[in-house]
Amino acid sequence: MRTSQFFFTTLKEAPADAEVISQKMMLRAGYIKRAAAGIYTWMPLGLRVLRKVENIVREEMNNAGALELLMPAVQPFELWEESGRGPAYGPELLRFKDRHQRDFVIGPTHEEVITDVVRRDVKSYRQLPIHLYQIQSKFRDEIRPRFGVMRGREFLMKDGYSFHASFDDLKREYSNMYETYGRIFTRLGLKFRAVAADTGSIGGTGSHEFHVLADSGEDDIAYCPTSDYAANIELAEAIAPTTPRGAASQALSKVATPGKAACADVAEFLGVPLEKIVKSIAVMSEKEDGSKVFALLLLRGDHELNEIKAGKIAAITPFRFATEGEVEEFLGCKPGYIGPATADRSKVLVIADRSVAAMSDFVCGANEAGFHLTGVNFGRDVAEPEVADLRNVVAGDPSPDGLGSLDILRGIEVGHIFQLRTKYAEALNCAFLDEQGKSQIMEMGCYGIGVSRIVGAAIEQGNDDKGIILPPAIAPFEVCIVPMGYFKSDAVKAAADQLYADLKRTGVDVVLDDRNERPGVMFADMELIGIPHRIVIGERGLKEAQFEYKGRTDAEATMVAQSEILDLIRGKLCAG
Repeated sequence: MRTSQFFFTTLKEAPADAEVISQKMMLRAGYIKRAAAGIYTWMPLGLRVLRKVENIVREEMNNAGALELLMPAVQPFELWEESGRGPAYGPELLRFKDRHQRDFVIGPTHEEVITDVVRRDVKSYRQLPIHLYQIQSKFRDEIRPRFGVMRGREFLMKDGYSFHASFDDLKREYSNMYETYGRIFTRLGLKFRAVAADTGSIGGTGSHEFHVLADSGEDDIAYCPTSDYAANIELAEAIAPTTPRGAASQALSKVATPGKAACADVAEFLGVPLEKIVKSIAVMSEKEDGSKVFALLLLRGDHELNEIKAGKIAAITPFRFATEGEVEEFLGCKPGYIGPATADRSKVLVIADRSVAAMSDFVCGANEAGFHLTGVNFGRDVAEPEVADLRNVVAGDPSPDGLGSLDILRGIEVGHIFQLRTKYAEALNCAFLDEQGKSQIMEMGCYGIGVSRIVGAAIEQGNDDKGIILPPAIAPFEVCIVPMGYFKSDAVKAAADQLYADLKRTGVDVVLDDRNERPGVMFADMELIGIPHRIVIGERGLKEAQFEYKGRTDAEATMVAQSEILDLIRGKLCAG
């Protein structure tokens, strides 16, 4: 490709409303143009990157035995009613009526449609297993779309669905997809990590997320550097302390702590470590039968509540944070000074995190404004609580696999695989006849990859003050040729045209910058748009039969013999 024949639209500055690096870089590099909030036009340069990602995903999915199809973006709402997911999905599900006043939605995902497809035509165990996937635009009406293509309303996604006669066969395909996803992200040239994850609103059992590692990532990932353990912070287990609870050594005492409601302020005021403070989080659970459960969740002062873990405790499922009025009703005190010691246990359920259950001589609220209790001990001063894993893990916690300690890093979720089991198949009566002729509900798996999100994530992972740094596998072009004086020197023009032809002939994805621009402009543009390899041709170098080569991340350029440049580029691309 020649830049003179290309729609090249770089900007010196990103729009003021661009929020994250990838959004700023993609707009500046001319990858995308904003059409509306969370909706973008993919320009020719960005589309080249998007299609390269898509092609790698497609090749690996096909190699893994999945079959591609294309489902409609517009779906009848009756399928969502049948699955029971319509009301639960909320306002992100964009609904509309056609001219006949029939309800439709723009698909944010396709579990209902694919299950309807399979239930119509698959009747026997002999037709199973089957794995169908598509690469298609989705729409989710995000309340506040942000971060460019990282959290847009319209996005390109690969979503696959497998159907099985048994759970064992579903687990086999799940393992197949786990390995396939690993190959996809390896081929994309990205630093990534697969982590155990919560199934969330999708449902089912068993789930792994695939995260591109980047400091700007939205998700915290707990991993063990000395083992294969990795999990989303929402799921990572906080192991109970191995040392037994110490014996009480202090007397219970009520102390004045005027105006000290925050744990850190109490710790400083009393001159005790933050980890000796027990904070009480008041929650309310309203059951389907109309009953209510008021509970205190106890955590160490330096720990944070994991709402996903708390939400799985049957006694308080579902829960919400208690109102100030409810706290006063059950504890007789405004928030900030509440605690378990004087709570009426006939009305208040107390659940302690594992780390709190191992504490002695701790500090907690006295259920009286302006006062805390010190020297508090379970058994002596407060009844033993129920114990559960309630907190987020922190760096240094023991790894749940027992093979080291945890560290925390940031990641951007770009893939997610689920063992859906029978959630959707049962709701939509997707059944088959087994070997005995008995009707059985199919087991399902679901496997998603955010194709357009990968582009943003790759840029979040690879960038510098000059622009985008992409792996050669997904860069818009692998090599750029920048001739100095293309329109002034016949020798430069001939050498540039010849090298361009030679690289194209050997299958290299190359762009020749034949614009009549200053060298500084061409260099800046090629670095901005993320071309991994740059070859500069000038009259001075040609006199010595040399070209100038510079990798995108190289500190300095090097001179290479004109006769060796093709071998150099082929070697670089094979290595990359």
